[in-house]
Amino acid sequence: MNRPMLATALLSALVGASTAACFLLRPGESIAGRASADAAPPALDPEEKLTVEVFEKIAPSVVFIRNIALRRDSFTLNAEEVPQGTGSGFVWDRKGHIVTNYHVIAGAHSISVTLPDQTSWRAERVGVAKDKDLAVLRIGAPPEKLRPIPRGRSDTLRVGMTALAIGNPFGLDNSLTRGIVSALGREITSVTRRTITDVIQTDAAINPGSSGGPLLDARGQLIGVNTAIVSRSGANSGIGFAVPVNTVSRVVSQLIEYGRVIQPGLGIIYLRDDGARRVGLKKGVLIQRVLPGSSAARAGLRGLRYFRDGSIALGDIITDIDGKELRNSEDLLNTLDRKRVGDVVDVTYLRDGERRRTTVRLQAVE
Repeated sequence: MNRPMLATALLSALVGASTAACFLLRPGESIAGRASADAAPPALDPEEKLTVEVFEKIAPSVVFIRNIALRRDSFTLNAEEVPQGTGSGFVWDRKGHIVTNYHVIAGAHSISVTLPDQTSWRAERVGVAKDKDLAVLRIGAPPEKLRPIPRGRSDTLRVGMTALAIGNPFGLDNSLTRGIVSALGREITSVTRRTITDVIQTDAAINPGSSGGPLLDARGQLIGVNTAIVSRSGANSGIGFAVPVNTVSRVVSQLIEYGRVIQPGLGIIYLRDDGARRVGLKKGVLIQRVLPGSSAARAGLRGLRYFRDGSIALGDIITDIDGKELRNSEDLLNTLDRKRVGDVVDVTYLRDGERRRTTVRLQAVE
């Protein structure tokens, strides 16, 4: 083939290819993009499908919370609102109650809650339980915007069960992480230095900004509130903790009804552990004072006694409640925390070295 004929053939081939390309592809569409568009979506295995369904069902219930502080300019003395932290939360009911961690809103001058539809609402503080790192807010959103999360039970959990965490890590829109229930019955320390008991440990990633978000089971039921992680860098390390839903339900219902937690107690003031150790007490709880008219007073318990010559007689030393040994005041508080006002407990105590028992009906205490 001579050169003119070769050039003509090559030109015809190029024109034909160009025409074919214009015929097959839409403007701006690549061959790879068209192939991807024509391909059927990947089939999901049953486990993936269930996870996707849970996320799509629960994500509309998870909110973004902004903690806003009031700062005053040192020169102009003008006050302005500035963000000082963010976190997650979730819709508790259609009355506008939102549940989150206390540490998410601690120190806030005002609180903003953003729903998944990107509408923002000023929130009022209903009540907080610092010892449990829980808080309840309320927003004025209409009921049709609010999607409460169905609640499960934490006392039926088993290690190895699926755990799904939804939150707003680093201020991003709702994100899902998946893992398992790694351990049960863990203990962590709250911002008040009180121990939170029966905590759920999970390896589902809980990153900064996810605090206050829900921990879910495979059916999308609430099993806990994501609270803390173990990390040296501040990022997820595979060890996260959640306050169990049984505790959350009890605390939140009291915060909504009373604005505070109604704590069951004996009606005593106990000597702090460091003071008790100084007087030689190795374990147990030393009663410093029995409140007049209290349940403890009616049960015959006795506190420190002071005599005119300046001497002091030790009060009763509580050693067991319902057969559970008490090493210190923390054990006492944690044991009572599992009870309710009106419950009757068996109290074992020492008086002048003699072991005695009595029953006490628990009362509401501050």
